[in-house]
Amino acid sequence: MLPLFPDIKPYREQRLNVGEPHVLHIEESGNPDGVPVLFLHGGPGAGCNSRGRCFFDPEQYRIVLFDQRGAGQSTPHACTDNNTLQDLLADILCILDKLDIERCMLFGGSWGATLALAFAEQHPERVSGMVLRGVFLCRRQDLDWFYRDGASRIFPEAWEQLRAAVPDQTDLLASYHSVLDSGNEIERMAAARAWATWEATCSTLRPHSGFIESVGESHNALALARLETHYFVNQGFLRPNQLIDEAGKLAGIRSIIVHGRYDMVCPLDNAHSLHAVWADSELRIIRDGGHSPFEPAMSDALVHATTDMLEWLTEKSA
Repeated sequence: MLPLFPDIKPYREQRLNVGEPHVLHIEESGNPDGVPVLFLHGGPGAGCNSRGRCFFDPEQYRIVLFDQRGAGQSTPHACTDNNTLQDLLADILCILDKLDIERCMLFGGSWGATLALAFAEQHPERVSGMVLRGVFLCRRQDLDWFYRDGASRIFPEAWEQLRAAVPDQTDLLASYHSVLDSGNEIERMAAARAWATWEATCSTLRPHSGFIESVGESHNALALARLETHYFVNQGFLRPNQLIDEAGKLAGIRSIIVHGRYDMVCPLDNAHSLHAVWADSELRIIRDGGHSPFEPAMSDALVHATTDMLEWLTEKSA
């Protein structure tokens, strides 16, 4: 199995004001003259960490990471004001222009894959290729799987803990959104931790207490929970089935889709449906993979994917 590349420090970090009240944190690492790749983190609200750089050969890639509105080191923290899909797409354009990147490869997992697809469908001329992991199409059926009836059958004990954290259990997504948007800080933080713990519990193929504790930490959990509920009650600010209906706009953009067979957060039918309408995509199903990109089988598959994409992009530009 291929390991992740070594963790390296950024050679440049900067702040970018994208309109009140949001200021984004951006970092660049690897080779300043390498193939540009933009890392799109999940959630929304998960933010980036140093391991996000480790999927790419630092001698060959110019690696750009940024924290989306309200996430990570971007400010204000957990803010949902002026925070929609169109805002995030505009931010990506702003970042590429700021960094003088005409075209780049997109790397996104889960919500990051949603964002990558939406951007590529709107601005295909700015995308050279894509590596997607744990595809999330943000359809009603995908939200229902994770927050109504689906994953709850696989993780019933964790589901009961999620339900117990809010007073109204008839519609968990709406209930959590209401509590997380309330002025009661104690209830808000308890709900945020419960929300984040549910997602972390379902994300790994094997139990990983350290990962669950990290995601459930108050600062991280609040951004994840507030932004996810904000986006998901609004269907990701997407029209029903939008990403599939507009997949024709992806023609000519090569993609490698890596999806775990046992992904309990974003079931495999997401990736299968996308691949069926995207001739330039290659679907790689990882037989012992879940949702997390950091378990061995998924990390191996993603490093292989970025290496293969690098070879293709280099040959194409030669």
